[in-house]
Amino acid sequence: MSKYSNNKDINCLVKQLVKEGWIPLRKNRHLMIKSPNGITLTVPSSPSDGRAVLNFKADIRRAT
Repeated sequence: MSKYSNNKDINCLVKQLVKEGWIPLRKNRHLMIKSPNGITLTVPSSPSDGRAVLNFKADIRRAT
């Protein structure tokens, strides 16, 4: 899967996480990413919130 999100920052972040061992999952129409310790996060595919990148980074920080 080459494109995870329409937002370039989130897309690059997810690509980096996949290289680190996170597993991308497709649930119906939503992309989720599973951490190596088993925590699952939903990836914002077309974020309209200006803080979406910061919120996603905070979710990742809490998951690790």
